[in-house]
Amino acid sequence: MINFYQNYLFKFTGNHALMIYESDSVYTFIPKNACSTMRLSLAIVNGCIQEIKDYNWIHKNNNTFVADLGELIKAKYTFVILRDPFRRVASVYMDKIVDRTTEAWSLYDKLERKIELKEMSFKKFVELISRPGVFRSNIHWRPQIDFLMYQTYDDYFCLEDFAKAVPVIEEKANIKIYDARNLTKHGLDQYETVNDKNFSTALPLELLNLKDEGYAPSYESLYDEELVDLVSKMYKDDLLLYTEKFGKENLLF
Repeated sequence: MINFYQNYLFKFTGNHALMIYESDSVYTFIPKNACSTMRLSLAIVNGCIQEIKDYNWIHKNNNTFVADLGELIKAKYTFVILRDPFRRVASVYMDKIVDRTTEAWSLYDKLERKIELKEMSFKKFVELISRPGVFRSNIHWRPQIDFLMYQTYDDYFCLEDFAKAVPVIEEKANIKIYDARNLTKHGLDQYETVNDKNFSTALPLELLNLKDEGYAPSYESLYDEELVDLVSKMYKDDLLLYTEKFGKENLLF
């Protein structure tokens, strides 16, 4: 008899295991971990788009390169990109909640519309998504360990040291990596970061106004001690895996 929960997890991880066909490689994509850059690069190397300007294709075709069981078993090279959990959840907040994307409105509905988005500081956001039934409700803040298809990958890379990962991935997976950050406008790269106060309780409008002026709070400034403790507990397993593979030097806290 098939265990429904185990079967569900297999389908979930399987939907995030993507093929690079020329090299028989499998890449596990985890949202907020350079996934737009990687999916754009896969779309080009797999022949579905010809130019970077067609990058919007990737957002409508997430399942195009999902590996089947045979491909998963026979893969010659497997890899995954992990991210510091503190930075990842802060990035979700700045990109999705402050900018009020579809993920923000989905969370609003998940919370039965009892908490207005305009009142959702980073501190409130983290407290809300820590709730059972909410924590795993969206792939952008779901724990990274939930996405892992394989017990062991050939290579684990960290986003915080991605520049060193790129040439390794390009050689082993036979793929050219195209940076999508200027296309998606995600992350803090396009802003001048400010760290002159604690922004943990700042409301989205204040942060949006900052972004409109070309500034953004540093990820570190979004945290207070309570949030560091809460995120450490929420993403305990992610932190254990990250430190096992890369040590603690690139962690925000």
